[in-house]
Amino acid sequence: MTDLFGDTELWFVDTPERLAEMVEALNAATVIGVDTESDSFHHYREKVCLIQFSDLERDYILDPLAVSDISALAPMFADPTKVKIFHGADYDMVCLNRDFGFTFRNVFDTMIASQMAYMPKIGLADLIDRYFGITIDKQYQRHDWAKRPLWDEHIQYARGDTHYLLAIREFLIRELRAIGRMEHVEEECERIEAREFVPRVEDPNRWLKTKRSSHLSDGEKRILKHLWQFRDRMAQRQDRPSFKIIPDPVLVKAAEIAPKTLDALESAFPQKRAMRNRYGEGMVAAVLAGLDDDEPIPSSKRASKESKPASGHPRRLVGKQAERAFEELKRWRNNLLQRQAGRAPVTVASNSTLKAIAAARPFDLEELGAIPDVRRWQVADYGVAILEALETAAPAAKVGTAAEESGESTAKPKRRRRRKRTTEAPKE
Repeated sequence: MTDLFGDTELWFVDTPERLAEMVEALNAATVIGVDTESDSFHHYREKVCLIQFSDLERDYILDPLAVSDISALAPMFADPTKVKIFHGADYDMVCLNRDFGFTFRNVFDTMIASQMAYMPKIGLADLIDRYFGITIDKQYQRHDWAKRPLWDEHIQYARGDTHYLLAIREFLIRELRAIGRMEHVEEECERIEAREFVPRVEDPNRWLKTKRSSHLSDGEKRILKHLWQFRDRMAQRQDRPSFKIIPDPVLVKAAEIAPKTLDALESAFPQKRAMRNRYGEGMVAAVLAGLDDDEPIPSSKRASKESKPASGHPRRLVGKQAERAFEELKRWRNNLLQRQAGRAPVTVASNSTLKAIAAARPFDLEELGAIPDVRRWQVADYGVAILEALETAAPAAKVGTAAEESGESTAKPKRRRRRKRTTEAPKE
């Protein structure tokens, strides 16, 4: 695999001294490729295990598990004069913000750029193949990157995720400028620069979100709750993802069957011998605890995104009015995409953006641009067409308010006309 990188030098950074050398080198660069490798597929709590960089001189692989303090990288990530190139920046940036507090300026996302350039395939391996005719082996995509030592093939695989980014960016910029969509990418990248990690609020009722469990009776759901809690304890204790302890379908089936003994559990899951041997007693105990549980089941109903104001923006349409407007906008967008084959919906407007537009029902371009989900390029390219589609679905003269749609009266109470008091005698 090393032949894929020619004579480009590689630095493996696993000491504070080597880190300082790398930071000095990156500070001298103006364009830097960045990627990360994490271990979410193998551990209960995900963490960044490698950070890869490339500049015009060399490739770098940083081991943050070996170097405890990498805060020296923060100024480089936040420097607006340096371009940071990612492929699928959103995930990497959120992980880096979560684990190290890094913030970002001047990001270029090659995945977004390839979408805006109407590429039929937008994966990094697809772009490398397109521009260089090189096939990248993705066999280590789900590797446990927390494992040490790293083999040479692991290092070379990780290196490949940034080595080509600088050149890919140049190709994409040329194509984007040719079709007049460079500003589109710049605006999209500005938006993802604001992304930050939001800590998950611990929800004691997360078990209600177990896949395919909505059909369970209340009694079965109580069993599921105790089975889920048992699995979560085991996952934390072993530092493994929950689905690798006991899969969701097994939890749901066990809740339905409610095996009270190990023999009953064995007959219910004859193909899960390893799981039964390791967790059988705990599962049976969880079933028995669920059978003894008489607490009421909390509601699993959650307000849909469509029922909430988009980013706090006022709504003019709800319910069927909003649905009609959304369907008309989607029909308009899909017709446009059919005339220009190969384009992804996000190159016009995603469904979530169309729903926000439908709910707000703007009457002019200024109102359209004020919707938080709407981009400047969408107003410029498609604003007039969007307003026309909305006029078809929800004519301005017939637009009701959210309160009217929900059955509440919004009419102002009629004021009684009071006769003007006068000292003059009434007319005959």
